[in-house]
Amino acid sequence: MNKASAISNRILQAAIEAQASDIHFVPQTEDIQIFFRCNGKRTFHTSLAKKQYMMIIAYYKFTGKMDIGENRTPQQGAIHYQYQGQAYSLRLSTLPANNLESLAIRILPQQNIYSLDQLFLFPQQLQIIQRWLHFQSGLILLTGATGSGKTTTLYAIIKAFMEANYYQTITLEDPIEKPLDNVLQVQINEKAGMTYDAGLKAALRHDPDIIMVGEIRDQKTAKFAFRASNTGHLVLSTLHAKSAQGTIHRLLEMGIKPIDMEHSLVAVASMQLVSLDLIKRPNQRAAILEILEEQQIRKILQKEPYIDLFRFDHLRRKAYAYGFIKDL
Repeated sequence: MNKASAISNRILQAAIEAQASDIHFVPQTEDIQIFFRCNGKRTFHTSLAKKQYMMIIAYYKFTGKMDIGENRTPQQGAIHYQYQGQAYSLRLSTLPANNLESLAIRILPQQNIYSLDQLFLFPQQLQIIQRWLHFQSGLILLTGATGSGKTTTLYAIIKAFMEANYYQTITLEDPIEKPLDNVLQVQINEKAGMTYDAGLKAALRHDPDIIMVGEIRDQKTAKFAFRASNTGHLVLSTLHAKSAQGTIHRLLEMGIKPIDMEHSLVAVASMQLVSLDLIKRPNQRAAILEILEEQQIRKILQKEPYIDLFRFDHLRRKAYAYGFIKDL
């Protein structure tokens, strides 16, 4: 284990110093290739012999509280890691592939919960999100692909709510990515019976003002989130969807009735990250948002024309014209 720990530390420290968000271990015929995802781009780092990799993956499974003897089904785990006085949460995911398991590690710095004014490229979009802080009920959804900044923005919104008021806020997360001050954070544990559905039912009995559901993954959770928002609570959550309008179609596919969306869905922000081409902000990204609010959501559901000021293609052209990004 000492040798595996040493190899692991070298890889993790190199990834952290490169400000990587993810590490990918990809089995090949001859060896294991290691990639870092930095600033949204996947770059090759190094390779490992298969013998070294088998030690590494056993070490991660052991420390991440996964089943070391199981290599035929996907597994998930988590490790707390310290480097240069900073705390990181490592989210582990294994996947059987190419006669060996592939391993992906998401690196989550624990110290930095960004404020809203650090996240968005365009001030007008920041002002819209800040306006949402006055909502007291309904459902706000942040959508986008994996790694688009949904959870980072969700945490920033919760932080902004808590700075303005003494709200009773409960989060349901799998896993809990970062600690939030004065917030009750509940770890979902499917094996122990703490499902999103069970957690939501328990949270509603805990007199919340705000409920944050880390991710709406299925029809059952989606329907419960809508029911919770329809009982006078403000519910915040994320969903995988490619666009703001696509979010509406995804909810319809999950069995959410148009009338429930009209009554409860108060805002949708679909997110993409763009790499900035600014001398003062090298190797940084900012979010652009497709935004829908109640009136636009209602028109989409009723199949009426509506004004869309925030399409991704329009926002990218605007960012390019202002010199914020190099390429469309």
